Amino acid sequence: MQVVQPIREQEKIEQIQEVLKEQSVRDWLLFTIGINSGLHLSDILYLKVKDVTDRNIVSVREEKTGKVKTFQLSSQLKAYIKEYVQYMDEDNYLFPSQRTGHPIKRIRVYRILNQAAKQVGLTDIGTHTLRKTYGYHYYLKTRNVAVLRDLFNQSAPSVTLKYIGVNN
Repeated sequence: MQVVQPIREQEKIEQIQEVLKEQSVRDWLLFTIGINSGLHLSDILYLKVKDVTDRNIVSVREEKTGKVKTFQLSSQLKAYIKEYVQYMDEDNYLFPSQRTGHPIKRIRVYRILNQAAKQVGLTDIGTHTLRKTYGYHYYLKTRNVAVLRDLFNQSAPSVTLKYIGVNN
């Protein structure tokens, strides 16, 4: 089984965002929310328009744990969301399949991320990369592994550090 890595360099994150934005605002927004929220992909995919519209703080009940997780939307991200959802119904999924209107599938997200990563010279990228990238950069900024351990619902700080790719 392949171990996916966080995206460590800010420059690579921005390059992936550029690639994704060129192909689809939906894909760019999914990536951007993923690396800024620390949520599981399954929870991101089931976000609805009403969950993120006109909010500073988004609350999500995790499918895996039943716990409520919150994350803040920057004013810039709020503006992008507002533009993105302007023609969508509040009960629409935020990241719908164009074919079904249901959330896009995990395998589709995996392919989107891998294709974009290849274009910027990255490997070891998967759906957990979004969450790991969030954790890695949060840790660099704060050095607070206890908060991340709780957020990721992990048993020990050492498990969290390993998960986010920090080897002390």
